[in-house]
Amino acid sequence: MISRSRLKPHFGPRRLGAAALLLAPAIACANMGNIATTYGVLPSDVATVQALSMFNTQVSTAYYNPAFLARDTRGEMTAGLMHADPNLKADSQNHGTYKVQDDPTQQILLGLRTDLSGIAELGQPLVLGLLLGSEKYSEELMAFTSQTAPYGQYFNHGREPLFLSLGIGTNIWRGLAIGFATRVTLHSDAKLVAHTDLSGNTQYETLDVTAKPVLRPILSMSLDWKETFCPAAECWYNGVETAFAFRGYSYARVSVDANTIIPGTIPEPGLFINLSTIDSYQPNTYVFGTQVKKGKWRTGVALEFQEWSKLEDKLTAGHDDIKDVGDLQFRDTFTPRIGVEYEFEPGIGFSGGIAYQESPLETGVNKEINYLDARRTIFGIGFHATAQRVYGMVHPVRFDLAYQYHAIGERDFRLLSDQNGNNDRVKTDGDVNVFAASISMQF
Repeated sequence: MISRSRLKPHFGPRRLGAAALLLAPAIACANMGNIATTYGVLPSDVATVQALSMFNTQVSTAYYNPAFLARDTRGEMTAGLMHADPNLKADSQNHGTYKVQDDPTQQILLGLRTDLSGIAELGQPLVLGLLLGSEKYSEELMAFTSQTAPYGQYFNHGREPLFLSLGIGTNIWRGLAIGFATRVTLHSDAKLVAHTDLSGNTQYETLDVTAKPVLRPILSMSLDWKETFCPAAECWYNGVETAFAFRGYSYARVSVDANTIIPGTIPEPGLFINLSTIDSYQPNTYVFGTQVKKGKWRTGVALEFQEWSKLEDKLTAGHDDIKDVGDLQFRDTFTPRIGVEYEFEPGIGFSGGIAYQESPLETGVNKEINYLDARRTIFGIGFHATAQRVYGMVHPVRFDLAYQYHAIGERDFRLLSDQNGNNDRVKTDGDVNVFAASISMQF
């Protein structure tokens, strides 16, 4: 559902424009986040709050650091489930405490990694990784929500009907690897032409809906210090690896052109309505990570910078006819992440992590849109085990479980709305519980 306001419609064309927008396929929700950056893709990412994701030997590294795909040339098939249960509330001056959002995110995740060295004469590993996720355990593949909200809406949490990323990694020198990946989103266009009466009854309708995929780049580089600087000896930096990744901005977009003719009231060429909106915006993201692996311990730190200030230009440059009324202001954010993993037996271990995430919303007032967001502290814990022999399988099978908790901080907002004429002051509150599980087979 896409709504500009809750004013009672007095023309059929308004309803027709909204109906056309509903039919336009898109990949978005009423938020500016996605599962990969808000929670993590696989349980190993959820457990370490993405602190070790750049050095993850599983297929999710195709999104976080595609260069690291070249570290392991074995094939892998992965299937996973994730359930994120938000309990996001507002402590209101006028209405007391009420829930703003409690719709869960329920993803089914599929991953594939394979060695492509045999199809190229490079003489070195060339590894492909593919990630695919769909909402409501594959029952919801297309949905779009972009709206004003007189009672507030949370900025960074919501469902994501489709997640798709494809990456390639290869070694270019000893211990030095580079990678390239893409994040796929859809930009959709809908055109509606109809004759209608004042009651909204239509005839002679023509509806045309198109959608095109838009690819956004992910670039990364990974360095194993031992392999590069000390390949034949024991050095103090053995087990140290660093990586850098850049993820280009991406967003889903829907644009609707509705042309309505009301005989006797609005003659041809009729009343023309154009409405465009964007959602699930992800800013340019720069991530620097390092890990140290000593014995049974693996510890990592990731420093993430997100360039949210560029979103202001998108909203004020005619790309969004819904959110352009809110005078939204954003600031760039910096997120530190720390993760640790302990493997007490070969193939069996625990992992955990903590992260602190700032809010990109600059001010506590954004008229009519009324986004709510606050700083959050994120905790994660997980367990993994590899079974060398599973009945019916010829290769080892890995099982992963993870839990993540988001503690939402307090922040004051002033809600301004022309829809109901009642302004309010609220304070953010709530938390998010995330559960994830996966099964992988490497071959």
